[in-house]
Amino acid sequence: MVVHTIMSISEGLAFAKKAGLDLQTTLAATSGGAAGSASLKVLGPKIIAGDFKPAFMVDLQVKDLRLVLEYTDKISQPLPGTKLAKELSSVLQKQGRGKDGTQALFDVIRQLAEEK
Repeated sequence: MVVHTIMSISEGLAFAKKAGLDLQTTLAATSGGAAGSASLKVLGPKIIAGDFKPAFMVDLQVKDLRLVLEYTDKISQPLPGTKLAKELSSVLQKQGRGKDGTQALFDVIRQLAEEK
């Protein structure tokens, strides 16, 4: 479930950055409301600072998501958000960033805008 929170944080901050919003203000506005979470309070400032040192590494996240998705196949329970999180995290691995923290998803989401 935490990977979805990290995806949401990454998407929200990527959106705010692309829209020209101040990321500190965005973080302050969202931290106290319904979007607030321990992950946002810890990872939000790290993303803004460009700090991708791991609390939890991308490599480990991809492994865990792979195991979850293998089991979902066995029980016929699709998890499309989890599948997307694994695919985006795998992009980081292909870029040689498997040792980065999972908050590096922010960079992958921002890169999607560059592809358009």
